Amino acid sequence: ISRSEYERRVTEAEAARAALAGAKADVAAAQGRVGEAEGKIGEQQGNVLKASAAPQQIAASRAQSGSAGADLARARAQLELARLNLAHTRIIAPVSGIIGRRSVETGQRVQPGQELLTVIEVEQVWVTANFKETQLERIRPGQSARVHVDSYNRDYTGKVESIAAATGSRFSLLPPENATGNFVKVVQRLPVRVNLDKGQDPQHLLRPGMSVDVSVTVR
Repeated sequence: ISRSEYERRVTEAEAARAALAGAKADVAAAQGRVGEAEGKIGEQQGNVLKASAAPQQIAASRAQSGSAGADLARARAQLELARLNLAHTRIIAPVSGIIGRRSVETGQRVQPGQELLTVIEVEQVWVTANFKETQLERIRPGQSARVHVDSYNRDYTGKVESIAAATGSRFSLLPPENATGNFVKVVQRLPVRVNLDKGQDPQHLLRPGMSVDVSVTVR
């Protein structure tokens, strides 16, 4: 071929090589962009999976929270039970007073409901006066009363608290039952409670079972 044809062919070959190199570069860049796009797609898919799993995670978190709340409630109940059991190791008298008829000693094992001792209350003292039913016509709660204690030959003041709902014989272990045709009228007695005014017995000299005389001021 002629020289000019040869040079033209070389120039076309070089241009083709350059175009090939450019095309390869474009392919490499395109491949990079494709890889980047695939990475973004994978990331988006991961976000989608996370988003789809979010309700399950929320449910699991709520379940864990509920279980933790139940454990906390159980622990609080156990703590309260332990405190209650600890409180039961101490027996506290409901009232202040004097101990009488003690039936327990140090180191003795006791059972629930076992009677250990008797506490005689000394702060609030009252008298049960057994008045005849014929004496109750004008006696009312709230009236002033005078209590004479034989042991100390001393008078105490008080007030009528209440009158019993029935006679003393009705509350006895074996109430009397009169047979038909053999009835004998007997004057009955009704218990009347008289509360003594506070501050009259600072030395706590009064004891249950003492004999007293009670008089009520009626108007």
